[in-house]
Amino acid sequence: MTVIPVALGDRSYDIVIEDGVLARAGDHLAPIARGRRMVIVADANVPMHLATLRESLSAAGVASEAIEIPAGEGSKSWATLERLLDSLLALGVERGDHIVALGGGVIGDLVGFAAAILKRGCGFVQVPTTLLAQVDSSVGGKTGINTRAGKNLVGAFHQPALVLIDPTTLDTLPPREVRAGYAEVVKYGLIDDPDFFAWCETNGSALLAGDPEARAHAIARSVTAKARIVGADERETTGTRALLNLGHTFGHALEAEAGFDGSLLHGEGVAAGMALAFAYSAEQGLCSAADADRVAAHLRDARLPDGLAAAGISASGETLVAHMLHDKKREGGTLPFLLARGIGATYLDRSVDLKQVAAFLNRCPR
Repeated sequence: MTVIPVALGDRSYDIVIEDGVLARAGDHLAPIARGRRMVIVADANVPMHLATLRESLSAAGVASEAIEIPAGEGSKSWATLERLLDSLLALGVERGDHIVALGGGVIGDLVGFAAAILKRGCGFVQVPTTLLAQVDSSVGGKTGINTRAGKNLVGAFHQPALVLIDPTTLDTLPPREVRAGYAEVVKYGLIDDPDFFAWCETNGSALLAGDPEARAHAIARSVTAKARIVGADERETTGTRALLNLGHTFGHALEAEAGFDGSLLHGEGVAAGMALAFAYSAEQGLCSAADADRVAAHLRDARLPDGLAAAGISASGETLVAHMLHDKKREGGTLPFLLARGIGATYLDRSVDLKQVAAFLNRCPR
């Protein structure tokens, strides 16, 4: 078992990583429940994990209720949030209760936001079952839903009380979902850890094939990096946490253009976005073309999109920039971009000319 702390003062919590921990979750959750029942909100794709979790809670003397949410990005919506809140209120959830989010990043974001606003703040626990959620979205307290204007524009910072990561849940995940989550793993190497990116180049194929040792190493390394960054800049006020958005400004625009309909998964959008960020950086003379090519090559090797064509996006640069203008990070009329001076040397640039970005995107193959 690996335990990684997220140091946030009185909001600190642990991330527990262990094969099979889902079947022993009751031992970890009983002290949090404090004799109260727990309500589990689960992705419709994980009935087997829900059964395991409820059996574990029962064995630990914790009563539970379950609410099922449809799978997919479409559930991060006002309509689903309203239905979830009504269901939680109908069950009599109190401020001192903890809601358990069981599933992927969609469930974690939705349930975390519901917990943040229900009765002005309930506790919640993250039990992520996808690689993307395990290495990224379950840690750090960012919660929210999508709107017509864009992704994650409505939400709150609300830290979980605990994160339980069972890597064996990935055995039931479709390969495409594993690859999408792997994009977020690669991201940590590209941000500030070139040695980890080199590890990904050597070991990524083993991880994607389900090798337990490679998988455990990647999850622990990624979570440790995110915990460190979140602990230093919880609410993205100093710019440190913004580094975690590498690939997301481009990627969210691609997702918005795709309509959040599942044709482009979030991790796939991030992968294409990271390749575009490095290609744009190389074009601007910030990093070498060799570094940009190396990033794109590894993403292709992982069967992830490395640009607009591979992501199935044919929209103009102007259209994609228009999507970017809805980005929640926009401030004072400017949009910060994560660019790179090399692999492991990402930085925040607040002076990017959006006309140049549109022109760059127009030159990209479709």
